[in-house]
Amino acid sequence: MAQAGTQALPDNSRIMMGAALAWAAVVIFAAGNSIVSLLAEIGQQNQVMGRNVITYCNLLFVGSLMSILPMGLMFWREWTLENLRRLTRFNWIILTLSAFLSSALTPGLFFYALEHTTVTNVVLVGRIEPPLFVLAAWLILREEFEPWAFAAGLVALVGAVLMLWLNSGGSFSFGKGEVGALLATLSYIASTLVARTGLRGIPLGIYAIYRTVVGTIFYFFLAIYLFGPMHFQDVFHPLVWEYVWIYALIVVIGGQFAWALGLKYARSGDVSLATSFSPLAAILIAMVLLGEDPGPGLLPGGAIIMLAIGLGQYGRLRSRRTREDSPSTSPARARALEHEGEVNFKGT
Repeated sequence: MAQAGTQALPDNSRIMMGAALAWAAVVIFAAGNSIVSLLAEIGQQNQVMGRNVITYCNLLFVGSLMSILPMGLMFWREWTLENLRRLTRFNWIILTLSAFLSSALTPGLFFYALEHTTVTNVVLVGRIEPPLFVLAAWLILREEFEPWAFAAGLVALVGAVLMLWLNSGGSFSFGKGEVGALLATLSYIASTLVARTGLRGIPLGIYAIYRTVVGTIFYFFLAIYLFGPMHFQDVFHPLVWEYVWIYALIVVIGGQFAWALGLKYARSGDVSLATSFSPLAAILIAMVLLGEDPGPGLLPGGAIIMLAIGLGQYGRLRSRRTREDSPSTSPARARALEHEGEVNFKGT
């Protein structure tokens, strides 16, 4: 329905709508960590038989299950016998590896990090991802090295380190949450590299649905192995399903839907600009929803991160190709892979 309605819009209107949806998706994803932490706090205050049934694992598992239906409605046309027959054994291996990394290991580590530290610290530790990803894409994928993007990532990392150092009074140490956030970021980089290596010929709908379904199965058995067979004993409790809809509707369904349409209709520059503000948006939302105090490092560290955003956008403008940057020049699949590494955690 959404696709049919947007086809009738003039090009400029579609571009503006795509940019607005890209910004909406970035804000929703930035709010995801805070929403998860807020729901877990609600569960802690409404325990059932002494247990918090709204655990991070239950939220991730049920939220992923709920996302399968809207994904099916969006992408069912791509699940044809013809498309499936084109997939090679290598394609299926890459799909499965991507599902494990992006929909099981990475979100599991992110949720573990949220369970043991603040949203602000998780966001700041994640600033190691942009420069590492640029370096890895150059060394492993042989993509063109982007010096401005690399420099912007390093500057943003300096701002994040400064915030962590000032907030801890100069004695910051990595705890379980920070280690989890670091491992989650490394896992995310690996999953993005896998996606950009082997998924360019695979329909986006097959990739999205297979990744979610198989990744959810992986996550279920991984959690059972690590935490025991009773770990999901409360997954069907009414309290879980009463609140998990907030997470599923806003972050998983709303965010993914806005992100997909934003990639389809927005210009690459608009998407890049929106994603640049993701870390600052996440910190500000954590202040509002959770009452987190970003500490004395907010202003100096935030100023440095803003400088990094400016550097990144300046570099993007310098390296822009002479061809017109319009939605028609880049298919949805290629655009999805192009921007896959620009927004860290997307809910599932």
